[in-house]
Amino acid sequence: MREAATAPYSTGMLGNDDPGERDRLESIQRSVDIFTRNVIDGLPVQASWNCLELGAGAGSIAYWLATRCPAGRVVAVDIDTRLLDAGRAANLEVQEADITQHDYAPGSFDLIHARYLFCHLPDRDEMIARAVGWLSPGGWLVVEEPYDLPPGTSPFPLVQRILTAYQHTHRQHGADMTWARGLPALLARNALTEVAFAGNLGCMGGLAKDRWRPLIERAAPALLASGLVSDADLGAFTELLEDPTFVDIPQMTISAWGRREGGDGETG
Repeated sequence: MREAATAPYSTGMLGNDDPGERDRLESIQRSVDIFTRNVIDGLPVQASWNCLELGAGAGSIAYWLATRCPAGRVVAVDIDTRLLDAGRAANLEVQEADITQHDYAPGSFDLIHARYLFCHLPDRDEMIARAVGWLSPGGWLVVEEPYDLPPGTSPFPLVQRILTAYQHTHRQHGADMTWARGLPALLARNALTEVAFAGNLGCMGGLAKDRWRPLIERAAPALLASGLVSDADLGAFTELLEDPTFVDIPQMTISAWGRREGGDGETG
């Protein structure tokens, strides 16, 4: 039985039972994958590395890692693996598990990557400490999380209402969408070295007009239930996305990484 704390991400608000969940995940992939790959490519990745992709979602980074480390293996784990294809690569293992209840042997992985996962978990700081323990000596942990900007700072009153409801809904489900700011310090406190970080600004509207459409459509029932927005607001937001003069910055993705001491920095 899955823990109530992770239920919204298995059968609840962001579960795969809703056909719109794939669209939401693929929208995120289109927006952030290049940034993620550039971060990982900046590490001394070896073809023989064993990699763990936590919260693999629709699988784009897990599939890419399988090609990036052809002599190693990639374990793609998610609480619900219906959107993952284990047949995409011979060195890819798909594993359905709730990582708040699951464990791996110490020193198992040369690279552990997670994107938009820990901010949704209870005891997220402790989960980072557990993940560090799964690294091999010299292995790298890369964590990427959203950092939501204050809704009231948007120049668009409608977006202020939409984002207020969106952030409220995630808080109600236990997520902390500003937790990412403390990631570099948290990695350092867990004895990782060479800690560094980078940011990727999100875009709403403009050339990325389809980025937020699936996210808001997917969250619409919960947003309406919050009482903070109306059907008219959601309809107006859809129209606003088509306005070529509408561009806003709702959030950024913060990526932070560090290396476990030991080894020569080129594990595997």
